[in-house]
Amino acid sequence: MKRRTLLQSGAAVALSAPALSSFAQAQVTLKFHTFMAPQSNVWLNMHKAWMDKVEKESAGRIKFEAYPAMQLGGTPAQLYDQAKDGVVDITWTLPGTTTGRFPRVEVFELPFIMTNAEATSRAYWEYVQTMAPDEFKDVQLLALQVHGPGVIHTADRPVKSVDDLKGLKLRGPTRQVTKLLASLGATPVGMPLPSIPDALSKGTINGAVIPWEVVPSVKVQELTKFHAEFDPAGGSLYTTAFVMSMNKAKYNSLPPDLKKVIDNNSGINTSGWLGKTQQAGDAAGRKTATDRGNQIFTVSAAESQNFRRKSRAIELEWVEDMNKRGFDGRKLLDTAKALIEKHTKAQKS
Repeated sequence: MKRRTLLQSGAAVALSAPALSSFAQAQVTLKFHTFMAPQSNVWLNMHKAWMDKVEKESAGRIKFEAYPAMQLGGTPAQLYDQAKDGVVDITWTLPGTTTGRFPRVEVFELPFIMTNAEATSRAYWEYVQTMAPDEFKDVQLLALQVHGPGVIHTADRPVKSVDDLKGLKLRGPTRQVTKLLASLGATPVGMPLPSIPDALSKGTINGAVIPWEVVPSVKVQELTKFHAEFDPAGGSLYTTAFVMSMNKAKYNSLPPDLKKVIDNNSGINTSGWLGKTQQAGDAAGRKTATDRGNQIFTVSAAESQNFRRKSRAIELEWVEDMNKRGFDGRKLLDTAKALIEKHTKAQKS
């Protein structure tokens, strides 16, 4: 009887060995890389929160190595390819830093198109699924989002009207935003977010356009004195599109249950949550400017019409550019606007 029991125990151990081996293999570590500073709202309340959620829902079988501030090297413009090529596993970046590579999603960066970050982020995800499903075909797409309303921050003089922008060298984040600044009479200077403090300190630029929430992470409240925000009734001057993506091979290598964890933290709801969370940081960012006694001017709904008129050509130019690339530019634009309106109305219902 003892021999039979030992044999049965041995068999049980042998049978369970593959399962144990499989379980061990299913524990994966993913490298997450981005340009955002480690003290930023985006890193702490969005990226870290997302990673913590994935780790918890995977019961610890997915772990992250987290690298903010380009700690693994390269430039913000190279982040998408780092995920595509498997240099890292997941990145969060701006498609617009690689000029003209993702043209169809630039529609969300056109002047005065967004309503709020959550609704526009949801529209952005749905738009890519239906109108541009191959735009990010080289990666496993996790989320698409935008930030809250863009604000104009200047060092030496306030901006209260379109005319006040003339002669100002202003930093813009992407191709469409720098085109917008040029249309308004400013001299646009394209540069990634981490370069702003040095450029302001040296006078290379007179100001920058960024949302409130990111202001503290690059000390713009210390390096500028004037801020121009827009009355919501007149619309948001601009926003910037972001993409969070994963290396396809890494995603495909995951066992089905861990793929499901990633899937459950991807898509339209995650996109909306990222947008909402980012815009929620605007109030704290704005407070850092008021605490210093900086001057904040609100561009009225009436005055914003002048900004709209001046920048109208940017929208028409984008439509024509899409037509030249073989897309129906007007259809893309109308679809984006309709989706933003749909998701904005859904928030209110």
